Amino acid sequence: MSTILGLDIGTEFVKAVLARPVKKGKLEILGVGKARQTEGNMHAGAVADIPAVVATCEEALVEVEEEAGERANLVVVGIAGELIKGNTTTVNYNRKNPNKPITESEMREIVKKVQQKSGEVARKTVALETGNDNVEVRLINSAIVSLSIDGYKISNPVGFKGSDIVIQFYTAFAPLIHVAAIEKVCAELSLDLLTVAVEPFAVCRACLGDDLESNFSGIVMDIGGGTTDIAVIEEGGVEGTKMFSIGGRSFTHQIAESLGVDFDTAENYKLDFDSGKLDDRIKAKVETALSRNLSVWLTGVEVALEEFGNTNSLPRNILLCGGGASLSTLQEQLAVSSWYQNLPFSRRPIINLLNVYDLPDLITTRLSAGSTSELDHSFATALGLLRVGIDTLAGAPEENKLKSKISKLLQK
Repeated sequence: MSTILGLDIGTEFVKAVLARPVKKGKLEILGVGKARQTEGNMHAGAVADIPAVVATCEEALVEVEEEAGERANLVVVGIAGELIKGNTTTVNYNRKNPNKPITESEMREIVKKVQQKSGEVARKTVALETGNDNVEVRLINSAIVSLSIDGYKISNPVGFKGSDIVIQFYTAFAPLIHVAAIEKVCAELSLDLLTVAVEPFAVCRACLGDDLESNFSGIVMDIGGGTTDIAVIEEGGVEGTKMFSIGGRSFTHQIAESLGVDFDTAENYKLDFDSGKLDDRIKAKVETALSRNLSVWLTGVEVALEEFGNTNSLPRNILLCGGGASLSTLQEQLAVSSWYQNLPFSRRPIINLLNVYDLPDLITTRLSAGSTSELDHSFATALGLLRVGIDTLAGAPEENKLKSKISKLLQK
């Protein structure tokens, strides 16, 4: 089977993972690649300089293909930023003939209507935030969260009778200009673009794997260079995704401003903060700068989670990924501070780095020893993109389950 490339075009790094789909929904990881972006290549998680981003992607692509010993055929690319709108919409659908069994064609019409409704909401929101009433948006991802008929939760609606269908759909839309930039990057790299995926949604797919009936619940925080992307998963369903423009580079800029040093020096100070390489005087100043920025970042986390208005309680399990999650002081503040007290958590959240080797359905035996050490939480998005690629290629498995029967309808 053809290889699939997961390409995470981040603000700080481009990360690439090449894999081959194997039996039973598993992914054999063939190689990984990583290349540092130049400041100015990206803005708020979106491509800002196409030729420069192409050059960086080429570096990562050469590395991953040399290690794998194979060329990339198909690519799945992530998309992120504050203008990506991912929300869960509840649709109440009253059937005119409740004694007639529900058909797949009827479900297809319901899916179409909810996507149209969600798209209009997303377009209006983006237009308001950008001041552009003519902005175009494109559907990127959608998935079913839950479904009930006449108050009874079911797993597959086809063949059931009833009058009132209540469906929760997750849909994500992106401005067309952002998608077009990604398409141009792929064309310049001579890669066939399989699909574009909202990055926190992709990480959720990595956590769920091939188990379409997973009961996994948790909050995923992907802390990149330019943005923090948050997704809530409840019993295997994506409740929604939120993003805000504070990431690792914001911490670096704060250090540079506070200590009066250039960006590269500040970045080195940040990376050395946990290593014991900094002398006590500089470390104290870096710690003060990080604490100042952390308070702003924690407020962003709180505001993002407050927007999950339909959620009665939030999962306590919080998984951190992305390069920015490596900061020990960030992990510590999430674990011990009171940032969560105004949110619907039953108890203090449990904070962990996402261990990519705990992700289901991955085979990593082909990786070299050096790459194995590099395949850490910062590669979670790229691995999730591969899972979205599997979903897109496979369509829907031949199982009599809601999430499998209708997943093909949602792969647009």
